[in-house]
Parts: sequence; C-alpha cells; structure tokens
Amino acid sequence: MSVFTFSTKGDQGTTSLLNGERVSKSSLRPEAYGTLDEASSALGLAKVFTQNSSIRDMIQKVQEDLLILGAQLSDPCSEPQYVIGKEQIGRLEVWIIELQKEVPLPRKFIYPGVNAASASIDLARTIIRRAERRAMALKEAGELDSPDAHIYLNRLADFLFTLARYAERKA
Repeated sequence: MSVFTFSTKGDQGTTSLLNGERVSKSSLRPEAYGTLDEASSALGLAKVFTQNSSIRDMIQKVQEDLLILGAQLSDPCSEPQYVIGKEQIGRLEVWIIELQKEVPLPRKFIYPGVNAASASIDLARTIIRRAERRAMALKEAGELDSPDAHIYLNRLADFLFTLARYAERKA
C-alpha cells in the first residue's frame, strides 16, 4: 500500500520559490506562476474536448512552455535556470500564421462557447491575459527583467484566440 506524504509548510500561507525562499502565497511571484497553472489546466480541458490531433499537439507544447515560464517566474535569481525565449515566441507566430490561412479571423466580437474545445481555449486565453498583468506587476516591482517573457505571454494570448477560432470549426 502506497502512503501519500504531504507537506504542512504551506498551512501558514507561505510557499517556496525555486531557490527555496519562502514567500506569502499572495505575493507577486506565486500569483504570476499560479495563473499560468490555471491556464494550463484550462488547456488540459481543451485537449480532452477535441479529437483534432494538431490541436492537442499544439496545446501540449504550450503546456510545456507554461511549465518553463512558471519555473522562470518562480526563480528570483537574476539569471534564472529556466527561460522562455525567442524560439518559443517564433513557434507561436508560425502557428498563428498557419492557422489563419485555414480559418480567417472574424471581424466582429466573438462569444465563446461554440463547442467545448474552443470555449476551453478561450478560457485559457483570458487567464493568460491575467498572467500578462501579473508578469507586468513583477516587472514594475523590479522582480522580472525578461522582455521575452512578456512578449511570449502576449503572443500566446493571440495564438489562443486564433486556435479557439480554428477549434470552432475543426475540433
């Protein structure tokens, strides 16, 4: 019989950063990387709700990126061990272009909910917009010096908007 072990260290409202430093769970870093975790969970729903292997593959890569970015945001070191960079940004830009060739973007406001996959992707997009705001708060507090992290989050929201429109037709 396997015994689940757990930690009670967070019972007092603190959590560990990547370097082991304990901070309040409501501080800027946990707010930022926790928001990325929420987005990844919404994307997990989208993977369950689609039969399209291309959509699932793209979501899987984004979830991997979000883990890297989450580690970057949880690392207070000036040179973090994990970093999102131009390669990941470029991949998103290529995907946006490819998807827009198949499904042109509407020139009107959209109402999420055409199907479960597209709605889940739209949910993830709005969570990523919140993550963008949290990352900007880190930057403004002098705790995040990574233009690529901000660019990635902005491109990711654009990609997720495009992917949701694609999923409306191809999920």
